[in-house]
Amino acid sequence: MSTQIQKRKLGNSGLEVSAIGLGCMGMSFSYVPFPEKKDMIYLMHQAVEKGVNFFDTAEVYGPYVNEELVGEALAAFKDKIIIATKFGFNIQDGKMSGVNSHPDNIKKAVEGSLKRLNVDVIDLLYQHRVDPNIPIEDVAGTVKDLIKEGKVKYFGLSEAGAKTIRRAHAVQPVTALQSEYSLWTRDPEQEIIPTLEELGIGFVPFSPLGKGFLTGKMNETTIFDKTDFRSTLPRFTTEALKANSALVDLLGLIAKNKNGTTAQIALAWLLAQKPWIVPIPGTTKLHRLEENIGAAFIELSSDDLKEINEAASKIIVHGARYPENLLKTTGL
Repeated sequence: MSTQIQKRKLGNSGLEVSAIGLGCMGMSFSYVPFPEKKDMIYLMHQAVEKGVNFFDTAEVYGPYVNEELVGEALAAFKDKIIIATKFGFNIQDGKMSGVNSHPDNIKKAVEGSLKRLNVDVIDLLYQHRVDPNIPIEDVAGTVKDLIKEGKVKYFGLSEAGAKTIRRAHAVQPVTALQSEYSLWTRDPEQEIIPTLEELGIGFVPFSPLGKGFLTGKMNETTIFDKTDFRSTLPRFTTEALKANSALVDLLGLIAKNKNGTTAQIALAWLLAQKPWIVPIPGTTKLHRLEENIGAAFIELSSDDLKEINEAASKIIVHGARYPENLLKTTGL
């Protein structure tokens, strides 16, 4: 097997990235305990060696420390890689406190990100969450100015609705949308994916392995530490994990036939949906990184996809993605 992963273009923008990216959030945010910094630097170096050139971080992860980690780890590879980061939250006293996409806050965030990432220009800059208090046209216009100034190359949105995407795209072309999408979170199929296809925008699914669930390494006996973000999620209660295991069983059956793993089939399914979809599974473990990259080499036939879709359509996913109070504000 070739060790180099193939590339994909994010929509019509011309931005070319590895078919599987690396989400860096968990290296220093949300999933406690965090690994040693030197191990994460080694992991990112290994990712580059294996052909991954697309790395995802955000100002709010930490806050700040994740960008610093990514900037330090990838300093030697600047001309070979694409780093995506995000703005859009108030950060006070080292804590996130609600959305803020005021133009002044965007500019301030970008100056901070440039320093922490140790780069002259941000490759892909996402609005992390839509700010209901600032017109999206003002957000897109601010990023447009930053692109003209040479501080940003491409503009992205995260978890935005179809109307918001259209309004932003009319002011400054949107290169990519980053939202949750996987076999157990399929809401984007209704409105979002058709909109992206029409406008020529790439799709970057986060949590493509369902925050670890679709790896097949969890069941109803799994206990999450109270410091683990998943302990607060309705979809990770004992009852929900038990009810949702049918989805993992289905992936496991296909994996056996393909000589792959459950996680690889979940990622290969995403890659098979559209040629401009690039998932960004996060991991802190080298063997998981290798496993995720391996998904890009698994081809699912139309019969495989039909089998997965037919079986998945009979499985009702239990539990909401987030608790009600977090749905609009979470930075994950």
